[in-house]
Amino acid sequence: MNKNIPKIRNFCIIAHIDHGKSTLADRFLEITKTVSKDKIIPQFLDRLEAEREHGITIKMQPVQMRWFPAHLETLNSKSEILNNDQIRNINVRNKSLEFRDSPAHNALACEAGGNLGFASSEFILNLIDTPGHIDFSYEVSRALKAVEGAILLVDATQGIQAQTLSVLEMAKSLGLKIIPVVNKIDLVQAETEKVTKELKGLLGKNAKVSQISAKTGQGVEELLDRLVAELPSPSFKKENALKALIFDANFDPHRGVIAYVRIFEGELKEKEKIYLAGTKISSTALEIGIFGPDFKPKTKLLTGEIGYVVTDLKRISQVLIGDTLTYSPTLKPNFKVIEGFKKPQPRVFASLYPQDENEYPKLRKFLEILSLSDSAFKKSLEFSPLLGRGFKVGALGSLHLKIIQERLEKEFHINTVLTTPQVAYKFILDTKKEIITDRLDEIDFSHVKKILEPKAKIKIITPSKFQGQISDLLVNKRGKYINTEYLSESQRIILEYELPFSQVASGLYEEILSVSSGFASMSYEISGFKEEDLVLIEISIANKIFSPLSFLTDRKKAYPIAKKKIEKIKKFLPQQLFEVEIKAQIGAKIIAKEKIPALRKDVLAKLYGGDRTRKDKLLEKQKAGKKRMKQLGNLSLPSDIFFKIGQEI
Repeated sequence: MNKNIPKIRNFCIIAHIDHGKSTLADRFLEITKTVSKDKIIPQFLDRLEAEREHGITIKMQPVQMRWFPAHLETLNSKSEILNNDQIRNINVRNKSLEFRDSPAHNALACEAGGNLGFASSEFILNLIDTPGHIDFSYEVSRALKAVEGAILLVDATQGIQAQTLSVLEMAKSLGLKIIPVVNKIDLVQAETEKVTKELKGLLGKNAKVSQISAKTGQGVEELLDRLVAELPSPSFKKENALKALIFDANFDPHRGVIAYVRIFEGELKEKEKIYLAGTKISSTALEIGIFGPDFKPKTKLLTGEIGYVVTDLKRISQVLIGDTLTYSPTLKPNFKVIEGFKKPQPRVFASLYPQDENEYPKLRKFLEILSLSDSAFKKSLEFSPLLGRGFKVGALGSLHLKIIQERLEKEFHINTVLTTPQVAYKFILDTKKEIITDRLDEIDFSHVKKILEPKAKIKIITPSKFQGQISDLLVNKRGKYINTEYLSESQRIILEYELPFSQVASGLYEEILSVSSGFASMSYEISGFKEEDLVLIEISIANKIFSPLSFLTDRKKAYPIAKKKIEKIKKFLPQQLFEVEIKAQIGAKIIAKEKIPALRKDVLAKLYGGDRTRKDKLLEKQKAGKKRMKQLGNLSLPSDIFFKIGQEI
């Protein structure tokens, strides 16, 4: 028998970056008194230093709040809580806080013939704070699966953005209740009514749109009441055994893997044996609890609740995101795992090297630590004749790669060189064998019959006046036009194009922001592989092939692209103490070449007077040293050089 759990509401916030999602989460925590006002700091749920520095959410963070709706009458049309007219009009939020669990309050409840009390007026709100940046959309998809509703938050000064649309489609496909909200209505430049019309054009003219200021708190209490009134409560089948979704996981060096779970059926008890259906691994629930926002232990988690499980597992690879957690290792024939989740797969790849080769052991250790807490991050060993020992790193996007590099620097104090992001291609050999890889140096191109390039479909929302500049940019990036759509009554349009995913991974969004003066937004999805006439351009520096800079490009544009690439490398590569030659070649044929002259050091600066032979000896010694350096090819490189160079022009 299906039943509802009336006092729980599970939801997340859908918002584009900088639309105020983290600020709204702060106000929720403050108003519900989950965190005291004197302890609230901006972006309270963003725990990573990199999140605060960039002003974005990177890692999802659940939190449980408790709320007392102001007027039960508006919330109980279905008599979910009370059926007595004497109590229905009471402002329960204020009264409950004034005389918590007092005899007067209980007497009032008994007089109504119900069992109101303090607890029965209290609703549990489980918020999962999610990222807004396009690279971390997989985090959002995981959160959406664990909730029944979502706040669609839109900035009153910017309107609907492309990333918001793509996440909204995900939420709709899962059947979530959408509550549209316009934020930042307190700003002078806010176009509240215009953005409200945009939302109604998107969701239907009868859609109720809340208007708030997350910064000042205006309208936030009413929004909390609306969440209680309109979001569906979780449902469950009482007779079924435990079924919980693992929507995230973390690693604690002292306690092991901690799984973040949503209980869909049954209940999870502390100290019980648990079983992961996907990995077929048994474990023990050493500790369970809720997020308050810190870990708060409980003896059990009930159906509809969101919480954590401390396991006795020591490797995060043993816990798959999207796996189903249950009790019995011998699953019943009719047991169905929770579907709809995909294991996050790296989309872009780069090489990571320590700036000081002696710090390689430290880099290996700290990457291992990072990989324990980030299931989407993959690594493998790599060696470069120019940069020495390092690692091939797989991530969700270029921002994800930068965050990994920044965490190494800020949390572990190790400086690294990160190469340009690359993507994986599909190669069909003359033996009909298919290989999907980003490691171009491992492919024997003499046996390649076809090259299939990964494609991405992108949506760009922009003021119509920038359509020409953006279209020219995308065509230059080998983009193919799909569609144009006007967004409601505003002067903004939605452009749809398909283009190589390598262009998206190498900074396309930043270029779109540049040509649109910051007014455009972009979202994308991988659309699969398509055959293209591509050619490999290899880049050599100091007479050694440097594979992280080698790339595939359209054969017809190979020469001009190679020339621009070499010029760009010359621009950003610092002068060394020896002459550096940069070449682009197709096979053995050199198609572009540049030279960076040696940086001359004044070795005679401290030499005063004396015989000429003393000066000649110093100059000869310097010349011999430069020759040795040229043979060894020891380059001194800044950590961000490859992001500046970019993958393609």
